[in-house]
Amino acid sequence: MDGDGGSLMGEDGRTESPNEAALLALMESTGYSMVQENGQRKFGGPPPGWDGPPPPRGCEVFVGKIPRDMYEDELVPVFERAGRIYEFRLMMEFSGENRGYAFVMYTTREAAQRSIHLLDNHEIRPGKFIGVCVSLDNCRLFIGSIPKDKTKEEILVEMRKVTEGVVDVIVYPSATDKTKNRGFAFVEYDSHKAAAMARRKLIPGTFQLWGHTIQVDWAEPEKDVDEETMLRVRVLYVRNLMMTTTEDTLRQEFSRFKPGTVERVKKLTDYAFVHYHSREDAVTALHLMNGALIDGATIEVTLAKPVSKEGGRRFGNRGYVGNSNLVGPYGDASSTGSFLFQGREDGGMMGGGGMEVGTPLRPLSLPPRLGSLYVGTGTGDVERCVYPIFAGSSLSPASLLSLKPGQFSSAVTLLEYYCLKNSWALPEYYLYSTPGQEGKLMLIYKVVISSTRSSFMPDKVCTVLEDAKELAAQNALWNLG
Repeated sequence: MDGDGGSLMGEDGRTESPNEAALLALMESTGYSMVQENGQRKFGGPPPGWDGPPPPRGCEVFVGKIPRDMYEDELVPVFERAGRIYEFRLMMEFSGENRGYAFVMYTTREAAQRSIHLLDNHEIRPGKFIGVCVSLDNCRLFIGSIPKDKTKEEILVEMRKVTEGVVDVIVYPSATDKTKNRGFAFVEYDSHKAAAMARRKLIPGTFQLWGHTIQVDWAEPEKDVDEETMLRVRVLYVRNLMMTTTEDTLRQEFSRFKPGTVERVKKLTDYAFVHYHSREDAVTALHLMNGALIDGATIEVTLAKPVSKEGGRRFGNRGYVGNSNLVGPYGDASSTGSFLFQGREDGGMMGGGGMEVGTPLRPLSLPPRLGSLYVGTGTGDVERCVYPIFAGSSLSPASLLSLKPGQFSSAVTLLEYYCLKNSWALPEYYLYSTPGQEGKLMLIYKVVISSTRSSFMPDKVCTVLEDAKELAAQNALWNLG
């Protein structure tokens, strides 16, 4: 921006705004600078008198549904109500109108959270409501179709050869063979820019590692939980377990240092949640058990991340729903009697790339009444929204293969997609029943995939037919992955 009161032009030569005088008055009253470049106009960054590094992760919010003729002179005073602004970035069109969205970085996380509470669904103009939510710079990529015999060190070396800024590689061992990986990895970069450049280089789908065409996509950013909440957590998340390890074994191992400390254990496939009676005992067990050997497997232990049930379904990290008499990590009983804990399976993130042979599959959500199953799936968790279809809208035929796995919320659908992608026959479902408690008829499906001459049956039964089918499909996906 010029500082002489002349025409407001960005570095790319665009006319910046029709309300030039109002923007200049805003700059003069606040002392913030303003510059337009690369399709966005930056107000501040840093603000006047700022000394030190930029604010930490979690200080930025995304603002959507901004009227196209609204600019910083109106927006900044609104967002200043929540706290001091470090930088306000308004996305701009070549014409000088804004693009309907912006990013606001505050100097503290508390101010960012306050802006969400104060301004999400705020009526910015009569009949015009803006949306505000947290914005996270993603520095992690999902890399799929990696040979399963490659180690973390080999993958790290290879990724550093082909991309810059690699900080770490996260690799998970197979649930059935701990000497092999699951066919995918998460690559952490030192900045969002480095991750974006790496994705741009690898995304065309023709890039190969060890002779394999890899799948590349953004990993879903792990959702932060505030420190105050985490200080009350008394549940441990345990992963990398053997499929054969039992809940009794876990209870014994995790209470060995102090018998009677474990309240209960819930194991699901190769991970589990261990609930303690006290926070102090949970922290002690965390330090003692992380890296311990159980049934021949080196386990990883972290504090489980509590989230609201709505948050878990929206954000899609792997979770566990407790029973109706559980007292939550916050120290009080839930009004609904159940709690959702985020696990860190797959690093709290999952890629959304296409499925190919050897690409791992994700656990899908099941209805909450199943209690102890997964809720949400990495990027695959779909925000279910219904939008109006307008007269004259063009409709094109679509096939299942034209969709992304992230658009599925059902394991039954994803299993069908996986079979089609591999040119297999569609899965066949065979229903069985067994008498249950109180005379209830319990249901279970066996899944048969004739093309691979394989069949799968879960180790749990259900009372509802659709739940039984979903559980069977989920079990088949896990075994295929």
